[in-house]
Amino acid sequence: MLKFWRLLLILLLCGCQSTKDITATKIPVFAWTGGPGDATDETILTEFTSWKARGIDGLLYNGGHDPATYARVGKIAKQAGLEFHTWIPTMVQAKTDDIKEEWYGINGKGERALEQPAYVDYYKFLCPKHEGVYEFLSKLYTSIAAVPEVDGIHLDYIRFPDVILARGLWDKYGLVMDKEYPAYDYCYGKQCTDGFKDKTGIDILAEEDPSQVQEWKQYRYDLITTLVNRLVEDVHAEGKKIHAAVFPGPNSVAKQIVRQEWDKWNLDAFYPMHYNDFYLEKPQWVGDVTKEGVTALAGKAPLYSGLFICPNPENKTEENDPENHGLLPSEIGTAIKASMENGAKGICLFTPKRMTDNHWDAFEKAIYQTYTPQ
Repeated sequence: MLKFWRLLLILLLCGCQSTKDITATKIPVFAWTGGPGDATDETILTEFTSWKARGIDGLLYNGGHDPATYARVGKIAKQAGLEFHTWIPTMVQAKTDDIKEEWYGINGKGERALEQPAYVDYYKFLCPKHEGVYEFLSKLYTSIAAVPEVDGIHLDYIRFPDVILARGLWDKYGLVMDKEYPAYDYCYGKQCTDGFKDKTGIDILAEEDPSQVQEWKQYRYDLITTLVNRLVEDVHAEGKKIHAAVFPGPNSVAKQIVRQEWDKWNLDAFYPMHYNDFYLEKPQWVGDVTKEGVTALAGKAPLYSGLFICPNPENKTEENDPENHGLLPSEIGTAIKASMENGAKGICLFTPKRMTDNHWDAFEKAIYQTYTPQ
């Protein structure tokens, strides 16, 4: 009889738990963020602890190239109970003594990205065909992967420049991108064009419209794929995970505008940037591209749906810059639901620092739910 009453008491106590307390129902949540700047350890710990309490499980942290920075911040992240992954751009690199000028990509007009970057000054893209580029990146990522506090390497800008900008960005740059234009089309350096000719017999420089040559598109998809998969082997050799921020798709967007055929990459996870406002789409669209990505991966690795947050919801309709748009508090639940019901493993926020109190309230309700993939 005593055993019966003990069992009854346990059942009653379990029944009194809130949904929030049942951690099995919480979806995995990551977040892109960076620093540390001048922040003290105490300030960083307070911020990280707050994010953990709100439901974030791990960070994709951008802190430059110095392994010591990631050792410092990673230790604080561990103290706060967070996974810690380093978020470091790949093909976009500022010129340093370690990077040769000839490693930068060249567009269809013969302009080098170092001197004439597309769209914005920091778009200094390297060429993936140069062996020196791979060696530079391998050394960079393995040195950081060797840091004990680092759980994984997160690649970003692992692509060519946008040959066609997302529709929501056209007005910002005063462009109509109805086709591929030479100024934004890479990579026409000797390494790439000679390599393509050796492989296919096609002289791409003699073609009237290179954008119509499917083999040329595939050649550049394969250049990025080969680079990624070599880096995967290097990081895995350090015993760490490796994943990447990618464009939606891969077929509907990523392949078309940035030459990412990412379903062929051997990564441990994928974080597509489902930034619906950039494509003039509603939050429900997030579900469509999530399903596309999950279907393309066919179970090879999990997909985390990247969500872009509006930092000033009250001003969104008056804000001209689409990079200050994003999900409103009333939309974040819809985007999370659409992601999870279409097969996402979890979500990733860009960024927690853009979240308002109303965002956090809606977010908390959405992440403590059980979602059934359609």
